[in-house]
Amino acid sequence: MRYLEVAQRLRELVATGEFGAGGALESETELAQRYGVSRMTLRRALETLRAEGLVESRKGAGWFVAVDPVRQALGRFATIEAALTESGVEWERRVLQFRFEPADADVAAALALNASDEVLKVRRLNLADGEPFAVVTVWVPAALGAELSRADVERSTFYDLLPLKGIRLGAARQTISATAAAPDDARLLGVAAGSPLLVCRRLTRDAAGAPAILGEHRYAAHRTVFEVEFPTVQTGAGVGPSGLRLVTGEEAS
Repeated sequence: MRYLEVAQRLRELVATGEFGAGGALESETELAQRYGVSRMTLRRALETLRAEGLVESRKGAGWFVAVDPVRQALGRFATIEAALTESGVEWERRVLQFRFEPADADVAAALALNASDEVLKVRRLNLADGEPFAVVTVWVPAALGAELSRADVERSTFYDLLPLKGIRLGAARQTISATAAAPDDARLLGVAAGSPLLVCRRLTRDAAGAPAILGEHRYAAHRTVFEVEFPTVQTGAGVGPSGLRLVTGEEAS
């Protein structure tokens, strides 16, 4: 069997949903045995499908059915749920952790708290069309989260809940970086440990300028992209997105 024949067999399986959206294919060894071809022939077939945008490989994890990434626009504020809804994707929120605890140094600094002050920490998994999409951790000062329950955060975001408690929200600042998936995040997101993740860290202040919500969103890099639209382009003007800067040295660690 030639590689083009193998590619066509696999193409038909992908088209009929045999592996599911974003699902894993069998290993190269298993596929080669199934079709009675060499690993080299099988690899050529998979590379053909990759060129067509039907499958993708992830280092250390194998081959998967390609999925269209959710596109999130930079320059305007949106929650994960709003971005998924706008993309026509059904979403689900699963709360993994809900507890009050002393703020660690990093969280305390971001929320302008003393190291011994308590925060409400909520960790959740967001699903998109039933597949893991993002691991989200949110911290708010204990005083702001005192009247909130686990059921509240399972049902609504902090951006919906705090205004109901009389907290007027103001500006937000978001940074986006990259990291490798630690074992726990990898398990939740369904990727191999060490896979690339996008990390979005957002600090939202109240109307008076005091820090109110610190959030960290971790996405498998193949599941979402962030887009910037430039309303005008001027050659030679060095125009770039607002806030874009190079991070080097210790600041990047």
